[in-house]
Amino acid sequence: MNAVKNKMLIILAVLAIALPMSVLAEEGDKSENWLPSLQTETPQEGFELAIKLSRMGVKSTQSSKEVLFREREKYSQDGEALIHASEVIAVHFQTVAAANDYWK
Repeated sequence: MNAVKNKMLIILAVLAIALPMSVLAEEGDKSENWLPSLQTETPQEGFELAIKLSRMGVKSTQSSKEVLFREREKYSQDGEALIHASEVIAVHFQTVAAANDYWK
């Protein structure tokens, strides 16, 4: 049972970081090509793209805004869950950095 709870906390942590209000505002954009390139001008833009990748992953796996908002209070207070969410963003940032030859 603890393993299931931990997995749920990880998923919810990702939601906490990966789906802030700005993404909900983006929902109106139904463009199918939301990721034209992994190329960015700066590492800061690369990090922002990594966050966007995380958000889109969450959005494609959990489409219920009601669930996201209802559970946000729980996982936003769980340090371990938030660390796991940061790990997801870090993995995406590694991908973007590599695609940009580490901005050399």
